[in-house]
Amino acid sequence: MITSTHNPKLKLVRALQGRAKERREAGAFVVDGVRLIEEAAVSNWGFRFALYDEALSERGRSQVEGLRSQGVDVEEVSTLLMKSLSETETPQGILAVLEFAQLPIPESPNFLLIPDKIRDPGNLGTLLRSAAAAGVQAVLLPPETTDAFSPKVLRSGMGAHFHLPIRSMSWDEIDQLVNLAGIQVLLADMDGQPCWQTDLRQPVALIIGSEAKGASDSARKLAKAKITIPMNTNIESLNAGAAGSVLMFEVVRQRSNL
Repeated sequence: MITSTHNPKLKLVRALQGRAKERREAGAFVVDGVRLIEEAAVSNWGFRFALYDEALSERGRSQVEGLRSQGVDVEEVSTLLMKSLSETETPQGILAVLEFAQLPIPESPNFLLIPDKIRDPGNLGTLLRSAAAAGVQAVLLPPETTDAFSPKVLRSGMGAHFHLPIRSMSWDEIDQLVNLAGIQVLLADMDGQPCWQTDLRQPVALIIGSEAKGASDSARKLAKAKITIPMNTNIESLNAGAAGSVLMFEVVRQRSNL
């Protein structure tokens, strides 16, 4: 059992839970909780190691045995140390360090999401979860969007990261990708055309800007048109997670009626 706070594995976990730079340099990130461990295992994601404590549930212990049978390095830690590592209010008693991997983007994508300057981890996680559910083929993260592999985004994404290509890209790279694929870029904006009246059956990339500051100049330059969600006049706007989810599933609705 690991009992020392100076253990190298614990030091790595703390570093990866901190800055995005540490995750990029290590090529790894941390997932916390039974659900995310299960999603990663089912997706055959690469594990560096897993840690658990004696408070782990039966469901969690079955995951521990499954990981061990696959040759994953699994160690027990003291309950106090696990509580100090977990960033959740009620730790589930298991976390893992996973390899950073990039799922492939289809050669001819027709449904992309571009979260622009989304800083709130909960909003980005919601967008990723909805994107995976709606069949988005890739999420392109431009500069100034929060790190998709931070602990809070991972928890909010509920496993979407293991099923969805997620790329951090410059605006020039995004521009090149959408142009090569022949994708129309639409910006969510209060002054746009109602989404119900917009043809979303064609290849499309949706830009969802920050609720607080709106879309960046680069996003507005890339977009070919604006799209909006008609709402009751008493409501000024939806948050980015909700607005993006509505628009993504409007794409699904229109395409299901082909």
